[in-house]
Amino acid sequence: MSGPERGDAAYKAERMADDARWAEEAGFDTVWVPQVPTDFDALTAVSLMGQATSRVELGTAVVPVHTQHPVALARQAMSAHAAAGGRLALGVGASHHWIVRDMLGIPYEKPAAYTRAYLEVLNAAVSGAPSVDVENDVFRVHNPLTLAPVSPLPVLLAALGPVMLRIAGALTDGTVLWMADERAVADHVVPIITEAAQEAGRPAPRVVAGVPVCLCTPHEVDSARERANRILGEAEVSPNYQRLLQHGDVRDVGDLCVAGDEAAIRARFKRYADAGTTDLSVRLLPLGSGREELVASKLRTRDAVAAIAADFR
Repeated sequence: MSGPERGDAAYKAERMADDARWAEEAGFDTVWVPQVPTDFDALTAVSLMGQATSRVELGTAVVPVHTQHPVALARQAMSAHAAAGGRLALGVGASHHWIVRDMLGIPYEKPAAYTRAYLEVLNAAVSGAPSVDVENDVFRVHNPLTLAPVSPLPVLLAALGPVMLRIAGALTDGTVLWMADERAVADHVVPIITEAAQEAGRPAPRVVAGVPVCLCTPHEVDSARERANRILGEAEVSPNYQRLLQHGDVRDVGDLCVAGDEAAIRARFKRYADAGTTDLSVRLLPLGSGREELVASKLRTRDAVAAIAADFR
């Protein structure tokens, strides 16, 4: 997981390109780019990263569907897909009330129904058809479209509850998760999304689990979890995440954090794989006092993750 972080905007593009280049050279399969509400546009980042790389898949995790019309998003996504040489995985989601309603001032009513209607238009728009013609309860679209994807464009949906998971299985190529531990993946996410995909005649869905990871000594694990709660815990106020937590064994993002030595990280990754996770999106969590220690911790963690990831191929 790489993308917008705090810092001078003049250096963000270069830093993101460098991160993607390193990830490709380290052998990773995908770079997942979060769409931070206050920061750099994720699809623009994908275009930039695509110019700096040649192989690695570039995914958004995730673009909120309420912020633009589905045809406009399709046009932007297919443009980024072309700029990246056909390597985009478009992750979208309904986001949360505190972003859509409270920050943007957009109504946030029946988000699941809106997302289903949105995906019907989006799927039609990225299909390569010369015209998007969809009428449903939300949209009346009859839009000629000469732009087509340079290669099949996978679409994934951030889905936490059962209704959204069924929508993801029926209409997309998989789901992008945050705040899902191994039990939540195995007992809640995988059964629902897989059944929906089978009923719709779609291939087995991808299950992308986002997890914070910190390489540290055993006696530093508690500190890593405290740091995770301090810098990543604000999203837990969302009812969507609270309901997802009830399906697992973790109470907060600190419990979710994969912290410890290489053996501990490898064991936790294996539990995710055994639960049915197809992709792990690793959010590096550095530990230390001051910038130099934090940077050194981040580099150690990413090198360890690269070595461990090779074991799962």
